[in-house]
Amino acid sequence: MQLHNTATGRKELFVPQDPQRITMYVCGPTVYSYAHIGNARPAVVFDVLARLLRRQYPRVDYARNITDIDDKINAAAARESVEIGVITSRYVAAYHEDLAALGVAPADFEPRVTEHIPQIIAMIERLIASGHAYAAENHVLFSVPSYPDYGQLSRRDPRELLAGARVEVAPYKKDPGDFVLWKPSPPELPGWDSPPSWGCGRGRPGWHIECSAMAEALLGDTIDIHGGGHDLIFPHHENERAQSTCAHGGAVFARYWLHNGFLTMDSEKMSKSIGNVLLVREILKVAPGEAVRLALLTGHYRQPLDWNDEAIADARRKLDRLYGALRDTADVAPATTFKAPQAFIAALEDDINTPAALAELFELARSLNKAETVEDKARLRAQLLDGGELLGLLQQDPAAWFSHSTAASSVSNDEIDTLVAQRAEAKKVRNFAEADRIRDALKAQGILIEDSAQGTRWRSTN
Repeated sequence: MQLHNTATGRKELFVPQDPQRITMYVCGPTVYSYAHIGNARPAVVFDVLARLLRRQYPRVDYARNITDIDDKINAAAARESVEIGVITSRYVAAYHEDLAALGVAPADFEPRVTEHIPQIIAMIERLIASGHAYAAENHVLFSVPSYPDYGQLSRRDPRELLAGARVEVAPYKKDPGDFVLWKPSPPELPGWDSPPSWGCGRGRPGWHIECSAMAEALLGDTIDIHGGGHDLIFPHHENERAQSTCAHGGAVFARYWLHNGFLTMDSEKMSKSIGNVLLVREILKVAPGEAVRLALLTGHYRQPLDWNDEAIADARRKLDRLYGALRDTADVAPATTFKAPQAFIAALEDDINTPAALAELFELARSLNKAETVEDKARLRAQLLDGGELLGLLQQDPAAWFSHSTAASSVSNDEIDTLVAQRAEAKKVRNFAEADRIRDALKAQGILIEDSAQGTRWRSTN
């Protein structure tokens, strides 16, 4: 397997530090609102990688965190006059619902910041003791000049990094680029007591230190893969890398850094200020989760992906083709001895090349449609289903896929089947006017009739 390592800027052979245990950490959501489609892309992408890794290694420890203490969470709680736990519980539950609808399997670990305050404090103490952090005016800050390699991950000169950083230039900073590890909390905000030696009193952690401490607690000092969106390279991952390396006595923090590209809306960057942020749950009201997932996988994960009205329609047509091949061979049991073909696996092993893997999946469907012997159909069905499982697709009954939208229609599945049978009988006696009438009546209800060599079938167009 080869993965594109952001740290080196090139694809590299994936060689785990321990082949018996693969460790992967992916930055999850800050739960102060519903997830948008951009949040869903890394969840889906790294779910595919986790599935592939589990096929090849005996153990994969995959952690995807929840940030449940944050200024935006505090602001949302203040607006509603509730504890932050009310806000975070609501949106964690919604996030889980959205991911389940997209076919994203739960991670092995889902650490929350509020459950790791002791580990965060312990890491900060080590950084202070080793001269990489200092306390000033009730804050603790990481000393960027103490880490000579700062800026290497994002390939920026430390002197030029300040412009893009989420930091304030405060007078208590020794260097303008120093970033916060701990900050004070007034009585009305959540907080925890810090060690007396800091002289900082009650406070809460900064954003970056949280992931470092949680990754260390669950996966160890050095992890195999660290993933997230491209927007996290700087400052979040740059800062994570710096503080973790220093807290671990110079040990490498993450051996492979993977970042998915931005998702745009009609070729324009999503932004709340211009109102083009599309929530996952809003999409799911009008489209099946499997189609959303496929749409997210049609582009290579490292490249920008444009989301528009055609994306879902195209994904649904593609799934129709795949499920259609399975439906037309439903009388043949898949040969369980066969798995996804090597060309499909090779595509995924080539830096999670899902477009190439999907092309192989469609080739399997085409071959299945043309297969004549039971043996060939059994083999191809097995390969198609196994490839689908690795991508998180094709895991429902084809009939369920084709009927998932008929709830919006005034006709039930049984009524549709009856009408299709009546149409077939009308064609048999050459009453083509009646056959066309039934076809058009169903079409008006969002039901498309398709005649093929395997017989007549129908699917919803809603």
